Order: sequence, then structure tokens, then C-alpha cells
Amino acid sequence: MSVLRHPAQGLLDALDGFSVAVDASGQRADIVLDRPPFNIISMGQRDQLRLVFEALDDDPAVRVIVLRAVGKHFSSGGDIKGFLEATPEHVSRLAWNIAAPARCAKPVVVANRGYCFGVGFELSLACDFRIVTEATQYALPEQKLGQIPGSGGCARLQKMIGITRTKDVVMRSRRISGRQACDWGIATECVADADLERATDALVAELCAFSPIAQRTAKKLLNDTEDATLSLAIELEGHCYSRLRGSDDFREGVEAFHQKRKPKFTGT
Repeated sequence: MSVLRHPAQGLLDALDGFSVAVDASGQRADIVLDRPPFNIISMGQRDQLRLVFEALDDDPAVRVIVLRAVGKHFSSGGDIKGFLEATPEHVSRLAWNIAAPARCAKPVVVANRGYCFGVGFELSLACDFRIVTEATQYALPEQKLGQIPGSGGCARLQKMIGITRTKDVVMRSRRISGRQACDWGIATECVADADLERATDALVAELCAFSPIAQRTAKKLLNDTEDATLSLAIELEGHCYSRLRGSDDFREGVEAFHQKRKPKFTGT
């Protein structure tokens, strides 16, 4: 008797250019780009990354997901030849795959060192927290190929820094330093290159100390109301607040506050 096998399982039999490690005791999962020296992201790898984010989102042992890379550079971008070989249907799914960190209910932290170009930048823009170093360089260089960013780069960047700066970055294939990215509001924090891992670990520990349900609610609310009017955003915020009012974590948080102790959140 044959056993039915999910089609996605074949994609995950051999991870292409990255690895995954789950630290249950630390409540974190690390997705590590590992195709040095530039960690070029292949077409098939994009599908795999989406599936891995979805799987980790369903893993109760994971509270925070970290995206990072081996070596001096996060990623110099995608496999250029792959664009010519891919079918139009496959290309049309690129933005959906790269948006996986944003759809993930859990906090996603990305550690960007060195080059972070093209799809590497777009993937980072879809994360919740971007930690950069003084050696980080962001860029969307697709104009040099006679193309534009195709995985959300233009749209996400324009939401963050406005149309004028986005045109400057996209239409001129301009590089942005880690420090400037932080000043412009693209990056969450800019640290010395030697401190990237320490800063990432500290942020993960901080996020894990909060209520899981409150974190998920805050992320979804902020994502869902990004394009909403002020009145609608406030209305949805009120509904989310009301729902959390009945949670075990809120009750624990209030009791811990009055008892002057650290809360022990359970995510319910």
C-alpha cells in the first residue's frame, strides 16, 4: 500500500543553501543562509524558505525566528540566471515566498552583515526587526539588469521611507549604509560588526520575555492596519485590546505587576 506524501515534502528533503536549527530551551529557531561567500539565493530556495517559515510558525517550541547568514555577507542577491530559466508562473510567486516572514505570526529578527542586496534586502524588509552593523550595505540593484525589484522591495521600502528616498534608492541602484538605514528608519538597530550576534541574542531574549499571544496580536494588528485609516485602525486596536483582556497572560501580567515580580506568560 502506497503512502500519500505531501508535495511540499520533496522540496524540504534537501535544503538548498541554508540550514535550520531549533533551540527549544531558548525558544528560538535560526534560519541560516549558508552559501558563502555571498549567500546567493536560488529560485528553489525561495520556495523552501517559505515552507520553513510556515513550519516554524506552527512549532509550539519556537517563540522567535532569527534569520542570519554564514560569513561576511548576508546575501548579494538572487541567482540571476534563474530568472531567465523560471516559468512566468514561478516568477509570479516570488513576492509571496519572500513575504513569508511578514505573514508569520511570530516575531522575526534578521541579522544583516555586509552585502544585503536584491532579494536579500527584500527578504529582510519582510522581517519585523532588522539589526545591521556599520559594515552593512543595503541595495536594490535591479536597474543595472534592466529590471525592477520583484519581491516587494519597492513597495515595502516606500512604506518605510517615502517615495522620494525610495526613488533615489531604486532608480539609481544606490547603496545604503547600515548607519543610514538606521537613521532612515529601515533598520531597528545599528551596532559594531563584532556585536551583531550579541545584539541579536539580546533582542531574542527580550522578545521571549513577553506574552506570546500579545506579541502575535500586536504584529497582526500593525500589519493589518498599515494601510487603514486612523479611525479604522483605532477601532481594530480596541477589538484586539478587548480580546486580550480575557487572556490568562493579561491576568498574570497584572498580578505580577502588583506583586512586584516577573510575569510567567504561557501564551493563553
